Amino acid sequence: MVAFGKKLKENQIQEWQGHYINYKLMKKKVNRYAQQIEVGAQNRLYVLMDFAKLLDSQIEKIVLFLLEQQGILASRLSNLREQHDALSQQPDGLKVSEIKEAYRAVGRDLLQLLFFVEMNAIGLRKILKKFDKRFGYKFTNYYVKTRANHPYSLLQQVFKHVGIGAVAGAISRNLADLQDHQGSYISIYDQPASSLTDPVIDSINAAVDRLTNSTNFLHFLGKHALIMQEELPTPSEDHAVDQRYHFMSLLLNLANTFLYMVNTYIIVPTADNYSLSLGAAATVCVFSSVYFSAWSNKSYMRPLLFSSIVLLVGNVLYALAYDLDSISVLIIGRLFCGLGSARAVNRRYISDCVPLKLRMQASAGFVSASALGMACGPALACLFQTNFKIYKITFNDNTLPGWFMVLAWLVYLLWLWISFREPFHEAKENIAPLEVNAALLVNEAVENGLTQPLLLNSKAKEEDEDQECDGAEEDSNEIQKPVTSLVLAYRLLTPSVKVQLYIYFMLKYAMEVLLAGSSVITTYYFVWSTRHVAIFLACLGLTVLPVNMVVGSYISNMFEERQVLLASEIMVCIGTLLSFNVVIPYSVLQYVGSGLITFVSAEVLEGVNLSLLSRVMSSRLSQGTYNGGLLSTEAGTLARVVADGTITLAGYLGEGMVLNVTLLTSLFICISSIIATCFTYNTLY
Repeated sequence: MVAFGKKLKENQIQEWQGHYINYKLMKKKVNRYAQQIEVGAQNRLYVLMDFAKLLDSQIEKIVLFLLEQQGILASRLSNLREQHDALSQQPDGLKVSEIKEAYRAVGRDLLQLLFFVEMNAIGLRKILKKFDKRFGYKFTNYYVKTRANHPYSLLQQVFKHVGIGAVAGAISRNLADLQDHQGSYISIYDQPASSLTDPVIDSINAAVDRLTNSTNFLHFLGKHALIMQEELPTPSEDHAVDQRYHFMSLLLNLANTFLYMVNTYIIVPTADNYSLSLGAAATVCVFSSVYFSAWSNKSYMRPLLFSSIVLLVGNVLYALAYDLDSISVLIIGRLFCGLGSARAVNRRYISDCVPLKLRMQASAGFVSASALGMACGPALACLFQTNFKIYKITFNDNTLPGWFMVLAWLVYLLWLWISFREPFHEAKENIAPLEVNAALLVNEAVENGLTQPLLLNSKAKEEDEDQECDGAEEDSNEIQKPVTSLVLAYRLLTPSVKVQLYIYFMLKYAMEVLLAGSSVITTYYFVWSTRHVAIFLACLGLTVLPVNMVVGSYISNMFEERQVLLASEIMVCIGTLLSFNVVIPYSVLQYVGSGLITFVSAEVLEGVNLSLLSRVMSSRLSQGTYNGGLLSTEAGTLARVVADGTITLAGYLGEGMVLNVTLLTSLFICISSIIATCFTYNTLY
């Protein structure tokens, strides 16, 4: 296998090698600072200022070269503009083709420049992260705060690529003019929807979007799945994933996600009759996520089969509990349903077995299936308002959800057995290092040596190269080694990651308090029937996709992700405050309005939160059993456990206390997450 440092060097433009960030030198500086501080040779303030000067120098080198290359591209475009104008006087088909190809050549050179900027931006983020890890997690906050908005700072040039958009726009406009609108007065500015479709332009747009964290609805939706993309896949890696891909198997995974969400929310409208079972499903799900994630190292079909069988049995017990008049059977049934959660397998399958070009679509499908299931569950419960018996078995609004899910899982089991194709698992432990995502392939690989130091004599350079090769091999093996326990995974969590996981816990807690407590609260205050509760919950679920469409297509392109993150947290807090029962009588308008604000804000927050989490999380958590997806699943599951437990305990104080007691806890968690976000805000740059 090719070491990551060598892989990145192969992708470098040799003529530009001296203009890349000198990552190796900076990493040596960090290690030297650590040794000096340990023996007392330097103080932390000197280290902070000296490293800041070094970073300023490196950024200046990058930006000046970037401006120089932009000038060269602009000059070439200016010459082509003159030739283009001459064609309007004397049209020549052959000359048009030559100029179009010349514009594409400029576009390809712009792509190289974009890749240059991207690699340096990753290197800067990586060295800041490393410095924080070694010296108490304060430098990034200081450096970003003092450089980000300063009029003389060059940092914005690296992360915002000022000027590149103008070059890309000139190429796109002129190619469109030459190809589609010859002899026409209409331009791409008049008809933006009919912009030119050209492979070079598409590649430039994709590179610019990646560099600016710009997004659209599909990509924003896919971020909810916390399935990170590869940026520099090798042909062998891409081919291996292509061999494992099977569309029907992917569809079965998405169907499993949909059915599980339906199974979870179909009982919520009748939850007041089963208050003792609140929290049971989520509690067991904490453990099921771990063993399913571990099981998926060897197989995907077997855990899906086991999950479906367990869920089928759980729903049978849940439905029979009514006729058996047994609370124990009811609780055991819900425990089985929690035990059948296979979301860790669903995420893992998309990450491991879907090709890169389809992975974002599959991730968006995963999120859409979850949202649709969340809406369909209560909607189906609304249809089960009947009561009859067949052979002493009762079918009513309490038992029909269970019997319906029994039938659904039985059909799914047959479909799974017939159509699922088990992916190839050749020496999974050995090939796991190959299945890396963007963070592993780019962020960590950069550490293994992007460039040679600029000021080294030949002898020192040879020694450095030898040491670099040895270090690269050792670091590569260490980086690629999957985490083997939750304890090791926890040790890899930086304060930024911990805060993002806490935010995820907060938003899931707020949503669970709203959804799981809706049946008890609406019955007590408004005397709502099961049908009314079901309609309310279904309407909340149906807001997921439209809200993500607006945020993904517009809001996330207008503001930084960290800004949307903080604003969404504040809106969740406002929605929670508005939900308190302070004014008597408590109105339907107040409850529904505040609930809608809380739910929609939490949905927006989830996408941004998981997007930031994928950026700041260690690349070692991208593979193996204890991966980033599992950690986020555990955080969300734990939130539901605590929320359901809070509702149950509040119920012992009386139904009139459930609303304010649960909201008080939710408000405290929300405020604490906002404070934590403010402390780590500048590290999310």
